[in-house]
Amino acid sequence: MPEEQDRALVSTAPGHPADPPLLASRLTPAVPPEPVVARPRLLRRLDEGSAGPVTLVAAPAGWGKTTLLASWVRLADGTGAGPGPAWVSVEAGDDGDRLWAYLAAALRAATGPTDGGLAAPVPDRPPRPDQLELLAAALAALDRPVLLVLDDLHRVADPAALTGLEFLLRHAEQRLHVVVGARAGLPLALHRLRLAGELTEIGPDELAFTDDEVADLLTAHGAPLPAAALHRLGERTGGWPAALRIAALALRGQPDPERWVAQFGGDQPEIAGYLQEEVLAAIDPADRDLLRRTALAETVCADLAEALTGRDDAGRALADLAGAGGLLHRQESRPPWYRCDPLLADLLRAELARLPTDELRELHARAADWYAGDGRPVDGLRHALAAGRWDRAGDLFVAQWPELTRYDPEPVTGPTPASPPPEVVRADPEVALACAAERAYAGDLPAATGHLRAAAGYADGLPVPRRDRFLRLATALELTLARLAGDATEVRAAAARLLRTRPAGAAPTVVPGAAPSGAPSPAPTPNHALAAGTGSAAEDADLRAFTGTALGLVELAAGALPDARFVRARAAAREAGRPRTELVGASRSALLLAVRGDLRAAEQAARDALGVPPCRGWSCRLDCAYAHLALAVVALHRDQPEEAAANLALAAPATGPVGSSRTESGDEWPAGPPAEPVAAAVAALCRAHLYRDAGDPAAGQRLLVRARESLTGRPAAAELANLLRAAEAELRAERGDLDGARDLLADVTDDRADPALAVTLARVELRSGDIGAAGRALPDWQESPAATWPLPVRLDAGLLDAVLAERGGDGRRAGRILEQVLDLAGPQGCRRVFTRAEPPVRDLLAAHLDAGTAHFSLVSDLVRGAEQTTARPPAEPGGTLDEPLTERELTILRYLQSILSNVEIASELSLSVNTVKTHVRNIYRKLDATRRREAVRRARELRLI
Repeated sequence: MPEEQDRALVSTAPGHPADPPLLASRLTPAVPPEPVVARPRLLRRLDEGSAGPVTLVAAPAGWGKTTLLASWVRLADGTGAGPGPAWVSVEAGDDGDRLWAYLAAALRAATGPTDGGLAAPVPDRPPRPDQLELLAAALAALDRPVLLVLDDLHRVADPAALTGLEFLLRHAEQRLHVVVGARAGLPLALHRLRLAGELTEIGPDELAFTDDEVADLLTAHGAPLPAAALHRLGERTGGWPAALRIAALALRGQPDPERWVAQFGGDQPEIAGYLQEEVLAAIDPADRDLLRRTALAETVCADLAEALTGRDDAGRALADLAGAGGLLHRQESRPPWYRCDPLLADLLRAELARLPTDELRELHARAADWYAGDGRPVDGLRHALAAGRWDRAGDLFVAQWPELTRYDPEPVTGPTPASPPPEVVRADPEVALACAAERAYAGDLPAATGHLRAAAGYADGLPVPRRDRFLRLATALELTLARLAGDATEVRAAAARLLRTRPAGAAPTVVPGAAPSGAPSPAPTPNHALAAGTGSAAEDADLRAFTGTALGLVELAAGALPDARFVRARAAAREAGRPRTELVGASRSALLLAVRGDLRAAEQAARDALGVPPCRGWSCRLDCAYAHLALAVVALHRDQPEEAAANLALAAPATGPVGSSRTESGDEWPAGPPAEPVAAAVAALCRAHLYRDAGDPAAGQRLLVRARESLTGRPAAAELANLLRAAEAELRAERGDLDGARDLLADVTDDRADPALAVTLARVELRSGDIGAAGRALPDWQESPAATWPLPVRLDAGLLDAVLAERGGDGRRAGRILEQVLDLAGPQGCRRVFTRAEPPVRDLLAAHLDAGTAHFSLVSDLVRGAEQTTARPPAEPGGTLDEPLTERELTILRYLQSILSNVEIASELSLSVNTVKTHVRNIYRKLDATRRREAVRRARELRLI
């Protein structure tokens, strides 16, 4: 036998000379294909999990199980600390005899002379009970545990072959640890292990590549991508390692890599072939049919799957495919919803499109009925049109038109439904309106306009009640199209036309005194009758909610703060039973109420918005971002900086597009004009305060300048711009630039001046020592018009008034004013105006305790908070480090507090991923940290953030 072949074989056990020899390649991990991306987070998970009895790495084909385990074993072998992990590659058809032959060889190799060897022989056949007991006792007597890696264990042909292994795990006294790599159908008692806390599981969600790992993979293949294209590739593949490697190899020869990524999908030959052969071929045909049929929907639950397939066991099948199979991802909701990986969904939909037309339409009709019955009119309408169920589509539009308008900027993808035949539109022009609504929701405004014009030609032939309703619905669509096109003038004109159709004697919106807790109310069961109306009260509530929301969004886009409009629109939406419209009102009113200082109402509205159950068929990212930004403002005023920073990080979808520009000093600001100017400006205001608290008022000042510049040319944004200007002037004064602060406030000359600017001017004059000028500049915060000021501004004015009274020798008046300020601040939980105030305010608070107050507990708490703030002044950035952090490193350090990946941080900062990684490594080195959480904790201890 040649030497190479000899090395490839391992001799059989002495007791069984007739057995075929063992392959050495099955007892050592295969060399992974180069290049291999280091994945420290998963290696740590294996290190941690392998300290317990069983670690299971389970996922479908192509998820990098073998590569991960091989890399981990090779690293362990390289430590030189005794024999490394034992390795067995299981092959298709392995029965008990063959499996135990390899297990015996692996265990002998793993218990070498350094461990004293096993005191009992390892059988080469499935062991008898007495042999198992001897082997378990021998393993228990070892000095250190044996680590056994079983790759592709799902291939074992005889599940009974693993019975002996389970016995050893139970009785070897923690001296046998097993790491398993497998797909579905693993014949181990996983439920018992899971219940006993003896199982560590690593599945597709953890095996999926992060954006940082995608960047490393592409760089290693010589095919780097810009951050935006890289993020899209990660989204399209779902982090699936096999697809990413295929993409990396293909990208190297592409003249336009970004365009190639934009077109990348699961129907491409290389991806489709791999999915067909390695993933779908192993699935039961009935389950594959279920996957294909349910691919009609982006996400699916048991009831929807049952409606599409007719299977009573659809829920169990989905759970199995998500659990052992790993082919579906389960969302954390009740009931559970599932989604396919994007590339698998592409392939399944391509197969779906090849079904006979009648069968495909029947599937769409089933989906339409289910969605409509579940209160999801957007999905119901889309599927009704795809099914050619024109009457169903018209009924849905007439009953649910306020909920069929789009409120988020995310693109809606999917095939365009066929247009109805002319004779259908002639007989039922509401169907054309339904088509216009569907196209408008998808962002195809030209097609929507075409459908609207087609419908208008048949309005005159309708009977009067139906014609009036038709014109009202057409006007609502005109308003929606104008809003989506950014035509504010036409939005106002269409809203006026729509409101003129309100029923005579309609009552105004009743705003509840306190919003009820919980999520917005569910939609009522749609009335699909073709009657001209469903009652004047319901119609009127719809009109008020719809027009109020549209006008509020237009005003918000112009930079105004229309809190009252959104509060009324939200109340009308609740009255009408329109949860999507109510969600928009709740999220926007939450932010605007927070800016006004109505913190309790803002917090409740934000919690309501965030409490909307997932999988309602809406994209709620922007709404949730507004809610988180509202909570950030609330936390800031309550002097909870860490809570404010965490919510600011979650508000990114509202505070700017992906990608950003920077000032010369590296302060974060959205690239170009922010899509949501009010949200971006409020976020800048919050960050400026946090910068100031961290001892870096200059960074906050620069950020405020950029925020103010973004509002230039927006007359409606005057109030918000003044809040930014006031904050900037305050930071200038705090840095000692009193002349610069006065220059910013030069136009504050009369009683009609903005209160925020006037109060800030008074504070600047007081800081300069001119008490008289401060008193003249301070507006009367106790007059009735002051009730409309933002509460923080009014509280600032009151505290300044108290300080001026104390400086003037009238301590009793100062005490009375301070009590009034506490009366205003207490119910809302406002603390920042006291705890972050100048020493004179803290002195007043301390004296107020002795003088007596109805807010004794609050004042005591504020005094303690102020003392803590004074006792621990923010350290200068990098001041206590041997090697200070640079300004760029400090900027990146602030981002490390968030959930953003390195790729997303690079996109936010307009830097390359490698540059960010270099800065992160420097930050870790300077802070003596090894991971992100440790670096953030260390930085907070040093008060760098």
